[in-house]
Amino acid sequence: MSLSAIFTEAYNFFRNHISQLAALTVPILFIQVGIQLWLGMEMANADLENPQFGALHMAAVMALLLVFSLLIASLTLFMEIRSQGHDANTGLILKTSLSFVPPLLLAGVFSGLAILAPVMLFAAFGPLWLVGLVISIYVFARLAYVNFMVVVERLTPLEAIKGSFKFSGPIAFKTLLVLMLYIPISLIGGTFSAAAQSVGFPLQLIVEVFVAFIGLFVNVALFRLYMVSRPKVEEQA
Repeated sequence: MSLSAIFTEAYNFFRNHISQLAALTVPILFIQVGIQLWLGMEMANADLENPQFGALHMAAVMALLLVFSLLIASLTLFMEIRSQGHDANTGLILKTSLSFVPPLLLAGVFSGLAILAPVMLFAAFGPLWLVGLVISIYVFARLAYVNFMVVVERLTPLEAIKGSFKFSGPIAFKTLLVLMLYIPISLIGGTFSAAAQSVGFPLQLIVEVFVAFIGLFVNVALFRLYMVSRPKVEEQA
C-alpha cells in the first residue's frame, strides 16, 4: 500500500473516532503534559552552577514514564479493537491497558538506550556525532513498532524489540517518512506554546495538550502501516 493511502486511511480513522480518542487520551495527556511543564520550569529555574535534582523530581520522571506507557497502551489497544470492528469501551480499555504498562515501560527503557547509544558513542569523536545521529534515527525507525509488538502481539519487552527490528526491515523508509511528521507538528506546536506561555500556564497547558493530541495522528498512521505490512496468519503458519 502506498504511503499516501496509509495517510488517507489514518486521517479517516482519526477523524471518524476523534471523540472517542479524545475521551480516552486527553485526560492522560493533561497529566503527562502537566508533569512535563513542571519539570521544564524546575530545570529553567535551577542553579546552573549547582543544580539540585531531588526525590520529587525523580518521582515526577517515573510518573511521567508510567503515564506515557499508559497512554501508548490505551491508544494501541483502542486501535486494535476498532481495527477488528469491535466497539471500544473507554473504561474497559483503560483498565485492560494497566497490564501492559510494566512491559511497555521496560521496552521503552531498552529501546531508548539502543536509540541513544550511537549518538552518545560517536559524540566522543567530535564531528562524528552526526554519524551517530543518523544511526540513532535509523534505529528509532527500526524500533518504532515495539509498542505494537507488546500490546498486539503480546510479546515480552526483549522479544518485542527483536520483533520490531525484524519486522521493520522492508518498511524502514516508509516508517521514517511517517515519523518525520513529528517535525512540523513539533515546530508548529512549539510556536503556539511559546505564544501561550506569555499569557499564562493554564493556556500553555491547554495548547500543549491539543498539540500532543494532534501528534497522536502519527501513531495512528504508524499503526495502519503496521497492520497492512503485518504477515497474515496463514503466512506465519
